[in-house]
Amino acid sequence: MSKVHSTAIVAPGAELDSSVTVGPYTIIGPHVRIGAGTTVGPHCVIEGHTTIGADNQIFQFNSLGAIPQDKKYAGEPCELVIGDRNTIREFCTFNIGSPGDAGVTRLGNDNWIMAYVHLAHDCLVGNHTIFANNSQLAGHVQVGDWAILGGFTVVHQFVRIGAHSMSAMCSLLFADVPPFVMCQGQPAGARSMNYEGLRRRGWSPERVAGVKAMHKALYRDDLTLESATEHIAALAVERPETASDVAMMQEFLAGVSAQRGIVR
Repeated sequence: MSKVHSTAIVAPGAELDSSVTVGPYTIIGPHVRIGAGTTVGPHCVIEGHTTIGADNQIFQFNSLGAIPQDKKYAGEPCELVIGDRNTIREFCTFNIGSPGDAGVTRLGNDNWIMAYVHLAHDCLVGNHTIFANNSQLAGHVQVGDWAILGGFTVVHQFVRIGAHSMSAMCSLLFADVPPFVMCQGQPAGARSMNYEGLRRRGWSPERVAGVKAMHKALYRDDLTLESATEHIAALAVERPETASDVAMMQEFLAGVSAQRGIVR
């Protein structure tokens, strides 16, 4: 039997692994599934078609799986999917997806989510990210692996945030943030690349140098985005050790809309 406190309410139909722990006064709805080793603190509400993986630590006072803050939503069975080994601190609100998109809000694995974080409908968050306190994502935002959002970062709907990027405290993101970029401001502008973060993750000096070359093409050489993309593509030939990093940047830049652009 799962370790469910006597004051918690688990609806018939909910599927909880026998190793799940549920704290006092928590409410779990009938379409919720929770995997092995996950702990849910007191006073949480987990509802909707929500799937939570293994070994997550969910602190008190969280609302997970509520309907989207979208006036067009009409009760469709959209989903919230949370992966494994995530830490979700107090007072977070994660909504299910909406029928106007894929219908799924998704948080990957090994993420560190601090207090008061909001993931709106249809957000897609990768792995190993850090969201500092009060980071707020509007609907349809995509966040790549290893990205870091500083406290009180606010992200406009449909913005994409690339892998290994970082926002400073109180940043307002209205444009896409390419991989590796550090940004700051209201609205946020590009300040540098996240070189120190890459070094801490064990990147070789050669790969870091490749990221510096991409930064130069995007922000220092006074090129159009199209021209910068061509220069970045050539780096894969000049620096074979950076081929995978160049490919990731190319894929990201190929998805930039003319209307939104990238942080400058």
